[in-house]
Amino acid sequence: MKNLDKFKGIFPAFYTPYDEAGNVSSERTKQLVEYLYEKGVRGLYITGSSGECIYLNVEERKTVMKSVMEATKGKMTVIVHVGASSTRDSIALAKYAKEIGADAIASIPPIYFTLSEEAIIDYWTSMIQAAQLPFIIYNMPSATGTNVSAELFSRMLENKYMIGIKNTSMPVMDLLKFKTLGGKDCIIFNGPDEQFAAGRLMGADSGIGGTYGVMPELFLKIEELILQNDFAKASELQCLTTNLIFDILKTGNMFGVVKYILKLRGMDIGTPRGPLPQLPKNSYPIVEELEKKISQVIDTWCS
Repeated sequence: MKNLDKFKGIFPAFYTPYDEAGNVSSERTKQLVEYLYEKGVRGLYITGSSGECIYLNVEERKTVMKSVMEATKGKMTVIVHVGASSTRDSIALAKYAKEIGADAIASIPPIYFTLSEEAIIDYWTSMIQAAQLPFIIYNMPSATGTNVSAELFSRMLENKYMIGIKNTSMPVMDLLKFKTLGGKDCIIFNGPDEQFAAGRLMGADSGIGGTYGVMPELFLKIEELILQNDFAKASELQCLTTNLIFDILKTGNMFGVVKYILKLRGMDIGTPRGPLPQLPKNSYPIVEELEKKISQVIDTWCS
């Protein structure tokens, strides 16, 4: 049986910090790592969807990876998403993740073209062989067009480096399906932030989420309540948190909103990279009120 305890818990999907010119900022990346650590976070999922990975080149992603590892200094578990538009780029990222001491790598299926499961397995196997690190599938059918099947998942479990899946399909029963197939030696990460508590009850061991970064305290508290078997309070807090997420999503593009919230808290990590839309200035007052609302829930539940 593998020791996978370090992959259990709350893993914010790390946002990529930019400087004033829109370039990846090593300094701001390190500041964001420290900010999250001080909030109680002990694991990060970097250069994934919330890190705007599809809009970064290989060298920029390496800059984020290196900066994160320098900032964590071994005190946090770091999962590096290495999925890219080509196998060659994914291999380069996987090798670099190994070089800098990452704890695991992860990847979406290949994007744009619809490929066979054999091609997907070859893609993932190439990066696994390059890194020889624990590997986590990232299933996000809404963005990739591929929904990882039970058969594909089972075949990947035959690889000794395969340790889990981040599942961002909406039905919570999918988490139970993957947990049943994977067993104790497989970590199931809940993807949809809106249903973290439900996901944990349906078989997820951990969570990776794009809104964790602006309210890590709430997800850490939900996890704490679940571990205490206080499911009533966990459910109550999840409902409050889910409504906050709804507010984020209806206010504008998520990346613009969360980055502005962090700026209001003194953590300026720039704005989203195009073609992601910028947060309109007329939305600033709405987000400012939303930040206060999030802070009030944190003060009520986490003080």
